[in-house]
Amino acid sequence: MKYVIQIMGVVGALVVFISCSSTNRLTMNAVEPARISIPAKATKIGIINRSLPSEANRTLDQVDKILSLEGRNLDKEGAASAVMGLHDELSQNERFESVQIIDSINVQQKGLGIFPAALKWDAVSQICEEFNVDILFSLEFYDTDTKVDYQVTMVPVPNQLGIEISLPGHKVSLTTFLKKGWRIYDSKNKIVLDEFMTNNQIVSVGQGINPVKAIEAVIGRKEAVLQISTDLGYSYGLDVRPLRKRITRNYFVKGTNNFKIAQRRAQTSDWEGAARLWEKELNHKKLKIAGRACYNMAIINEINGDLDKALEWASKSYSDYSIKDGLRYVHILRNRMAKEQILDQQLSR
Repeated sequence: MKYVIQIMGVVGALVVFISCSSTNRLTMNAVEPARISIPAKATKIGIINRSLPSEANRTLDQVDKILSLEGRNLDKEGAASAVMGLHDELSQNERFESVQIIDSINVQQKGLGIFPAALKWDAVSQICEEFNVDILFSLEFYDTDTKVDYQVTMVPVPNQLGIEISLPGHKVSLTTFLKKGWRIYDSKNKIVLDEFMTNNQIVSVGQGINPVKAIEAVIGRKEAVLQISTDLGYSYGLDVRPLRKRITRNYFVKGTNNFKIAQRRAQTSDWEGAARLWEKELNHKKLKIAGRACYNMAIINEINGDLDKALEWASKSYSDYSIKDGLRYVHILRNRMAKEQILDQQLSR
């Protein structure tokens, strides 16, 4: 019997040399369904920004003019960065024909740090028809809230010789709390495909011999907020992609000399050679060894992408030979098969 080992693509195998009693561990590539399921026929994407800065941000005026100048447009610019990050990721997704930011409509809501009421479907349909899009991604809210902590402390200051000395000064800590929420509207099916909120915290610390110098030292927090906002938008776009990950499996390496040789072959990526040796032990007079061979045949079939055959061998190892690991493997395979069905549906709808 010949086995074709797929090293690249959805299933690939790479041995990790971790010994666990009678087993070794291997890792292989697997593809799981995207967290957000976008209908396959929906290829035109629109992105809108419903958020407006909340009134709470005006409290920065009470802190200092420097902070107020920086913070006045922070929500507006941060929201724009989040939208652009999402746009950039979705634009790189080959399954979408077009991705556009729609900023010529008035659907904004003042930021309150919570989800506003969802858009009416009449409004969603109108936007989608006007701009020729199938799916509408919406930044529903975006809010930053900054807390300031002043401390009088000793700060290092270089003297005329360039040597740092400690002088009484001020230390300022700015903690910026960032909240934002997304919704995805499916106009055709009138379904909210996803509703997702994130909470992040950015801490900036500065110090100087007077309060103004201390505050100037933390002005860079705006760039940090904008960068994180961009990254979070980009990350949200990744949620519509199938997830490629590494999964681990244990296979038996002890029982007979064939198992030992097969282990060495597997360690050199000769999975075909290892499978031939496992096959020889399927009818071993000792039930334990025959059961382990059945289990390993399940492993080789999963490596090759034949999950139905892998399930048969795993079931046989437990039902006929009482290999306890076989029952656990059955559950693992069934779970993976269920995910693959969801993935097939995502790619074919």
